Amino acid sequence: MISPLQSMTRLRLRHLPSIGSALLLASLLTACTPGPKYHAPAPPPLNAKSYKESTVNFQDAEGWKVASPQDAMLRGKWWEIFHDPELNGYEEQLEIDNQNIKEFFENLMAARAMIREARAQYWPTVTTGPSWSRTKTSGNLGRSSTANAGSTASTWALPLDVSWTPDFFGKIRNEVRQAEYGAQVSAADLENEKLIEQATLAETYFQLRGQDALEKVLQDTVDSDRKALELNKTLYETGINDYLSVAAAESTLKSAESAALNVGVARAQFEHAIATLLGKSASDFSIPVKPLLIVPPPIPTGVPSQLLERRPDVAAAERTLAEANATIGIGYGAFFPSVTLSATGGFESSAFQHWFDWPSRFWSIGPSTSQLIFDGGLYRAELHQYQATYNADVAIYRQTALTAFQQAEDYLAATRILSQQVLKQREAVAAAQTTLDLETERFRTGIDPYIDVTTAQVTLLADQESLVTLQIQEAVASIELIQALGGGWDITQLPTPAQLSSKPAKNDYVIQR
Repeated sequence: MISPLQSMTRLRLRHLPSIGSALLLASLLTACTPGPKYHAPAPPPLNAKSYKESTVNFQDAEGWKVASPQDAMLRGKWWEIFHDPELNGYEEQLEIDNQNIKEFFENLMAARAMIREARAQYWPTVTTGPSWSRTKTSGNLGRSSTANAGSTASTWALPLDVSWTPDFFGKIRNEVRQAEYGAQVSAADLENEKLIEQATLAETYFQLRGQDALEKVLQDTVDSDRKALELNKTLYETGINDYLSVAAAESTLKSAESAALNVGVARAQFEHAIATLLGKSASDFSIPVKPLLIVPPPIPTGVPSQLLERRPDVAAAERTLAEANATIGIGYGAFFPSVTLSATGGFESSAFQHWFDWPSRFWSIGPSTSQLIFDGGLYRAELHQYQATYNADVAIYRQTALTAFQQAEDYLAATRILSQQVLKQREAVAAAQTTLDLETERFRTGIDPYIDVTTAQVTLLADQESLVTLQIQEAVASIELIQALGGGWDITQLPTPAQLSSKPAKNDYVIQR
């Protein structure tokens, strides 16, 4: 008796000439890949050798300047250029705990799984369905064609079905390419989201520290105004001055106290925003007060021609084009016939002890083909749709590139101009402080009324608040410039299709609870 394993593996080659012919035909036709070959479109024309708003063109101007052209571009952890250990610690937590980054990471994992789904079509599908049944036919069928009317029988079946659709005309290859390019889009989107979250965290952090600095300015003003009020009360009680000076001093003090309290609103909101960015509950998170206003360091900008290779959003737009081009190939493939090779075999018996006997075997084999004859123009309309989508993606790519150049120039100008404005505002604060000192002395000697001192105090406070606000804007503009330049990323960090096709680590697919 032949064993079940031997029975399942024996093959009579004389019954399989059609398989050999089909495989030969497949090898000849798999070189056919319908659809246009992809070529990355030309970016918008660029003739500039340097950024127009770069301080390279403003060497005589005071204030912030870009790094030397010989300096290396930013790489990796770009926030370390600010030399703030606390910010560095928050940025390190961001990639681990930020929920938006996690969402984009899981989107990438899904895109990678779709590559393997598409590649699975290269292989045959093998299914089996063991079964057992016991049946009894009717004994009152008269002249029915049913054999052995009224009999009872058992059926033991072990079928094995094999089906394979060779990729004769490249449809599956285009689907694999579409999935690979789509995964590259997801990878670039993930890097872009990381950059957005990193920049948002840095901006929010420096805005919070700016509020701390503003609170210190206001608290110093409150302390000064409180001393002025005590002085005016003493002068009034001794009859040297009138009550009008006391009322003016008290009004100035209360206004400063109100402004100092109001700073807490913005600071609390910035603190809560940082908690959310770090994936923490705002109720359990706090940042100690520490007045800090940075002077943006020189930032290496490179040349405009490097920009498109450093922006993950531009990379995503270009990979979207490649994906759309592969979709056009899928549309062309729909016009070609589909050939399927099928084979069914197994064992079937009415008795268990004879289930795997060689005479119990059964099999069938044969190819089938399907070719569209008429669809009312559906496939052609879909192909036109894919082509129009590709053309729209070309426009999106070029617009994304133009926006990248605009943002780089915008924030170069903002950082440079704000730095110059900060210098002028410092001079305004110094002049206001001198005016207040002179007016205070004139008041003490009885030359001027106290209302002149009050006016000088209000002017100084307004100038100090403006200075802090400008310094916050300058810090934020420098971060936005780094973001516009692509942070520490470049196109060489984009995973290749081969890397994305590899099987990820098992923990990458752990279900979150």
